Amino acid sequence: MDKTFIKDLLVRGIIGIRDWEREKPQDILINVTAFSDTSRAAETDDIAYCVDYSVLAKKIQTHAETSARLTVEALANDLAKICLEQKGVKKAIVRVEKPGAVRFAKSVGVEVERSCDE
Repeated sequence: MDKTFIKDLLVRGIIGIRDWEREKPQDILINVTAFSDTSRAAETDDIAYCVDYSVLAKKIQTHAETSARLTVEALANDLAKICLEQKGVKKAIVRVEKPGAVRFAKSVGVEVERSCDE
C-alpha cells in the first residue's frame, strides 16, 4: 500500500480539559499518513486518481480549528475519519500533538491508526 502524507501541519484550536485551555486557541501539531493504491495515478499522471493532499489538509485544518475537542484522542479519531472519507484511502495514521503542554517536554500527544474495515 502506498502512502500520502501531511507532515507537521500546525493549526490553532481549542483543545484540552482545563478551563484555561478552553479560553483561547493553542498550537496543535498534526501529522497524517493516508494509505492508498497510487499505481493508477502514477500510470495516468491524472490527479483524479490521487489522494488530494491539499484538499485533505484543508479539511483537517478546518476541523481542528473549529471542533473544540476536550481530548487529543477525540480529535485524532475525528481526523482519521476525515482521511478515510477521501476517495481511495484505505487506512490512516494520525498523530495529534500539543507542543509545550507539559513542562520540560517538547510535545505530548497521541497517534491513532484506523482503517476502512473498522
